[in-house]
Amino acid sequence: MAGEPVRIKSVDEVVRDLPPDLKQEVEDFIHFLIARRRKHPGRGLKLSWKGALKALGAQYTSVELQHEITRSWAK
Repeated sequence: MAGEPVRIKSVDEVVRDLPPDLKQEVEDFIHFLIARRRKHPGRGLKLSWKGALKALGAQYTSVELQHEITRSWAK
C-alpha cells in the first residue's frame, strides 16, 4: 500500500455515489451557478461613488489622503 498513488474521484463518480436528495441539491446548485453567470455577463465596475469626496479636494492633496488612509489602516 505504501507508495501507491492516491486516486481522487471525479465529480461524476462523487455525484453518482450520492443519495438521491443530495443529487438533487447538486443539480439545483449547478443550475444556480449557470443562471448567475448568465445574469451578469461581463458586468463592469459601478462608479456610483464617483465625485463623493470632491469637496475634500480643496482641503487635501491626493498624497495627504493616501497618508491618511495608511494611518487609518495601521489602527
